[in-house]
Parts: sequence; C-alpha cells; structure tokens
Amino acid sequence: MQQQQQHRRMFTAALLALVFILAAVSTTEAGKKEKPEKKAKKSDCGEWQWSVCVPTSGDCGLGTREGTRTGAECKQTTKTQKCKIPCNWKKQFGAECKYQFQAWGECDLNTALKTRTGNLKRALHNADCQKTVTISKPCGKLTKPKPQGKFCLLKAA
Repeated sequence: MQQQQQHRRMFTAALLALVFILAAVSTTEAGKKEKPEKKAKKSDCGEWQWSVCVPTSGDCGLGTREGTRTGAECKQTTKTQKCKIPCNWKKQFGAECKYQFQAWGECDLNTALKTRTGNLKRALHNADCQKTVTISKPCGKLTKPKPQGKFCLLKAA
C-alpha cells in the first residue's frame, strides 16, 4: 500500500512538472508572437533618401552625405554618413555611379588620346547616373619607328 502511494506521489510530481514545463513553453511562445508587432512599427519608416557626397574641402576626397526618411513613429529621421569622392577622372560621373568599362581603344594620332566606354553597373544611394559614359586619356609615349638599315662599321686594327 505504501508503495502505491509513493508511485502516485511520483506520478503526481511528474505530472505537475510536465504542466509547469508546458506553461513555460506557452509563455515563451506568446512572447515570440509579440516581436513581429514591434517590427511592424519599424516598417512605418520610409526608405532612406541620400544627398550627393559633399567633400569636406576642395572638390574631391573625404566628405559627408545627409540621409532623411519619413515616418511618424521613426526614432531617427535624419543622419549623416561619411563618403568619398574620387580625386581622378571618376569624379566627373559622381562617386555613387559605378560603371563597367570596355577596353581602351586605339590612340587617335590627331588628338593623342585614347577612349573607352562604360555602361552603368549600379547607382548607389538613389544617385542620378548616366546610362553610358565615355572617357579619354592621353596615349602616353608614342613610339617612333626605329630606322631600318643602319650598319655599324668596325675599324680593323
């Protein structure tokens, strides 16, 4: 008889432990269901709209751009981001415009320049980029043809 009571107590204890575990799991699941509601509030914020990169000094190098977004529930609607403007021929197209360039063409002997064309690969930060660009650069040293037929005479002693 005493053994049966002991089994009942163990069974009751196990059953209570199971109920406790199930209650804890359901509470945890309820907590997880609340998180998507918080994310829904964040979706009220609009996408970031970025200004062009403005150099800190001069017309290229390190600079900043301003970002803004709309939304009544947004904690942050403006922010500043560091950026960089190339200090070479790329600055004429903007730092946010990325192009895929073809190989350089032959040297134009009249202008001493060679050119190549680039197609827009991607525009960063909603930049307004040209679809196709053409760039030129000096050909470099033009090699003169070596004269043919010169002989070196050796003096016999």
